[in-house]
Amino acid sequence: MAVDTIRDGVVVSMAYVLTVDGEELSRATADEPLEYLHGAENIVPGLEAALAGKKVGDKLSVTVPPEDAYGEYDEDDMDEFDLDEIPDAKNLEPGMVVEVEDEEGYVFVGTVQEITNDAVVVDFNPPLAGKTLNFEVEVVGLREANEEELEHGHPHSLDDFYDEDDDEE
Repeated sequence: MAVDTIRDGVVVSMAYVLTVDGEELSRATADEPLEYLHGAENIVPGLEAALAGKKVGDKLSVTVPPEDAYGEYDEDDMDEFDLDEIPDAKNLEPGMVVEVEDEEGYVFVGTVQEITNDAVVVDFNPPLAGKTLNFEVEVVGLREANEEELEHGHPHSLDDFYDEDDDEE
């Protein structure tokens, strides 16, 4: 069945440019578009909502405030770890991304904020928390998602991003 508008269960191919604070952070071209499964929260909520009902060829500018993107910046979403709790702590520098495992085995990703002689301060806010995202988008393709894509919650083109081994929800 042909798909003519963006709705839940549709794989959308789009070209886009993302800018934050006037700086380009990422882009996808019509030749190598980003694919996502609409309705599966593959992209930020504000952009997904703006794309609902659009058609191939539609171009739009979308400004997504923090609350519809990665949330507000939370000053309390930081933690301090002893250097011996972080693998390869001696090689860390501020700005590097680290993975930290809690007692239950959950892994959290954060950004190194500060390193002292005996501790590392890690910021667990998403890198774009508190930022307004500006998208220039062109819808370049639409198709029905297949059963496996619907079951996994993303198009096959994102399989590497959603490492299938971690699919235990």
